[in-house]
This record gives sequence, structure tokens and C-alpha cells, in this order.
Amino acid sequence: MMNHINVPVSRRDFIRAAGMAAAGLSTGNALAQLPSAPELREAAYYEQLGNNDIQCTLCPWQCIVKNGERGNCNVRENRNGRYYTLVYGQPCAINNDPIEKKPFFHVYPRSKALSIATVGCNMQCSFCQNWDISQSKPESVRVQFQTPEAIVQMAMANKSRTIAYTYNEPTVFFEYMVDCAKAAKAASIGNVMVSNGFINAKPMKELCSLMTAVKIDLKAFSQQFYGRVCHGRLQPVLDTLKLLADSGVWFEIVVLIIPTLNDSS
Repeated sequence: MMNHINVPVSRRDFIRAAGMAAAGLSTGNALAQLPSAPELREAAYYEQLGNNDIQCTLCPWQCIVKNGERGNCNVRENRNGRYYTLVYGQPCAINNDPIEKKPFFHVYPRSKALSIATVGCNMQCSFCQNWDISQSKPESVRVQFQTPEAIVQMAMANKSRTIAYTYNEPTVFFEYMVDCAKAAKAASIGNVMVSNGFINAKPMKELCSLMTAVKIDLKAFSQQFYGRVCHGRLQPVLDTLKLLADSGVWFEIVVLIIPTLNDSS
């Protein structure tokens, strides 16, 4: 059962969220639809190409993004030749989950993991159970800005052994994850990343220095499945698994079996 972290909410926002729920719309985390982040953060891992174009180097899409446009993940935007993350400090879900729900089966059994997510993803899996946030854009949700220090305080208050970056693909909120992980590590709280593995080597190596454990969702064993069902690519995920195997960081692999689609040899 999901344990929700309560965030203060005004009467007006409660009524608004209740109206959205009645209309069948996603309200994000615990009705906490509050003002967005006070400032944008410049994104990590991109190169300026001239003419205000940039190339993102965070994940294998290597998106070339023109001024005023966004990358494939929909949460990183080129503004006059500088690339910005639009989801820093804007978690749309905060829950205190059993670590086994991530699922990790050999990492602090029976402990709690404060689980956070933003909107956005760098794949589009047809079977995604969290599609309502992974395929949403930042402007489609209103959330309360949370500093990394605030996230760590929530973890301590809820006796969470770890902070889990999960639900959507945490690669797309890389900068926020890094800062939360550093703050957590300083407070002797572990960090676990639940990922599709679709990330470039350099940022993954940076994360390895901060993560207690990493769980990779291996969607299937064929590029055909990755291309047709996930709108992604298999080889970069295999490269990430090899990197993790050499890193010394504990990692686990989960394969979700979908009958007739990825259950054959």
C-alpha cells in the first residue's frame, strides 16, 4: 500500500484538485497543486552548436534542439542557446514505499524508500503504468517546489532508509536527482535509482558515485520490441548494464513479462 507524504495545501487548491479529480484528471501528488519552481536551472550535459542550437548529451537520443524547442523528453528546453531543466525541484509524486516495491529484493529488506518523481521520460512505453506523469509536460501539473534539503528532511521524518528516484525515468530530472543524492549522502541516507537504463555513459558514471543501488528495467531482449513498443533502443541499455557491472555499484535487473510480446526466446 502506498504511503502518501502530506504536503500543506490551501483550501482553494484543495477545491481545484477535487474538481480535477471529479473530472477524471490527474492531480499529481496528494492534491498538492501549488506554485511552480521559483527559478530555472541550467541543464547538465549539453553542447552549444552555434546559431542558438544545442545538442543534449544526457541520453542516447543526443537531441539537437533549436531555440525555443524541447528535447525528446519534453522537460528540457533551449532558451537562446542555453539548455534548461524545467522540472528541477518539482516532484509531482512523493511517497514512502517499501523498498521491495521498487522492486529491490536485496537492498535493505523491509525498509522504506522515500520515492520521488517528476513528469517526463525519454521513452514512450505502450504499457507504462505511470504514463500519466511520464508522458506529461511540466506545464500540465502544478506542484510545490521542494529543495533537495526538504526532500532529505522528509526522508528523515518518515524514517526512510533511502531516497528512490522512480515512477518516471529519473534520467530526465538528472540535476535534481544529483543534488538530492548529494544531500542524502551527507545525511547518511542511501540513494536508489529505478531506471530504464537509457542514459549516456558519462552521466551514468557520475550517478554511480552517489547511488547505493540501481535497478534497471530491461524491457525485452530485442531491438524490434524496443523500437515498436517502447520507442527506444536496446543497445544503449545493454551498454549501461555493462557499465554498472564494472562500476562496483549494486544493481538489479527486472524484466516485466508481457505475454506474446517479450516472452519468447
